[in-house]
This record gives sequence, structure tokens and C-alpha cells, in this order.
Amino acid sequence: MRWSSHLVQLCLCAGVTLAPFAVQAAEDDPWESINRPIFTFNDTVDTYALKPLAQGYQAVTPQFLEDGIHNMFRNIGDVGNLANDLLQAKPRAAGVDTARLLMNTTLGLAGFFDVGTKMGLQRNDEDFGQTLGYWGVGSGPYVMLPLLGPSTLRDAPSKYVDSYTEPYRYMHDVPARNTTMGVDIIDTRASLLSAEKLINGDKYTFIRNAYLQNREFKVKDGKVEDDF
Repeated sequence: MRWSSHLVQLCLCAGVTLAPFAVQAAEDDPWESINRPIFTFNDTVDTYALKPLAQGYQAVTPQFLEDGIHNMFRNIGDVGNLANDLLQAKPRAAGVDTARLLMNTTLGLAGFFDVGTKMGLQRNDEDFGQTLGYWGVGSGPYVMLPLLGPSTLRDAPSKYVDSYTEPYRYMHDVPARNTTMGVDIIDTRASLLSAEKLINGDKYTFIRNAYLQNREFKVKDGKVEDDF
């Protein structure tokens, strides 16, 4: 149920007008007749299962503990950031993420405290889909994945590659693995509750347009001309 994680990307579009981008986004969504029902399914699962769990988690978890847990999962995510920094031949970003991992894992007590950010080491956000885009692979049509949410023909299979930088496939204790994954998902959803306020108009269209625009922004490292 990671589809909601893409709401965090909408935060980056909060100050950006999506209207000029809408025409291009619609052209990139030739499978809308299939994507919309999948989106409705995802939204229903979130509304009646994931969101209530996230609200309950946020209500009973002290803020310092919630922040610490969130930091720990972000620290795990820095492994994937580092791997894709290297695949994109970005030595400076790789150096920053290496330093973050070392500082946060040791001084930050396994990432519970984000020491790296306080030291001026800003976190990068990279994945294998961005790596493919960096090397010239086009995004392809927009795809709505069951439970996983918005993606593209390029980004969808890239999620499998990224899974090798996550700890779950290496955890052989099934209950421990499932519990950790569950907490990760609920923590992510809880951190995005306030982001829902950014959504206006048709929810499907807003998320699609914001996702595609943000992915282009990330692949091009912010060097995107506003020519839509």
C-alpha cells in the first residue's frame, strides 16, 4: 500500500501551477480507462484501512518517537540513494550520502537522530527509475499500480531493482520482516496526512499530473524548462 507515499511528491509541487502541464500529462496517460479503476481501488483501501491505521499511530505515538522512527527508515533509504548516486556518476552526491549513512548510523543511533542534516549534509532522493531517466530512458506511459500507486512504464519495473537496496528481502524471520514493513508503511502514511490538503479538483488527475511533473523534475535534477 505504498501508493500514498507519492503524496509526499505533491508537497514539492505545492507552489507550482499544474494547469500548463495538464495537457502533456493527459497525453502521457493513454491507459486512463484502466488506471482510474485501479486508482479507485487503491484509494478505497487507503480510506478504510491504511489511513485510519496511520491516524491511530500518529495519535498514540509521542512526536519524538515518531520522528525517530521516521528518521530510521529514511536512513535505510539512504542506501538506495547512495547506490543510485553511483550509478548516475554523481560523486559529490555519493559522498554526501555516504557521510550521512556513517554519521546517522553511528552518532545517530541507527538513524534515530538525523545527525547528517544538522551537520549540513542534505539528503538526496534517488531511485533506479531516475537512474534510467538520467541515462536517457524515456518514462513511457503513466501507469497506476495496484497498492503501489502512480508510476510509469520505466519506473514500475525499477521498483524491483530498488528492492535490493532495502533490508526486507534479506530478513529471513518472516514475522520480524512483516512487522518492520508494516511499521514502515504506516509511518510513511502518517507523515503524509497533512499533505492531502494540497489535493484539489479531480484527485486522480491531480496526482497523475503532480507525479509526472515531479518525476521529470527529479530526473533532470531540477533543470526543467517551464515550456508547457
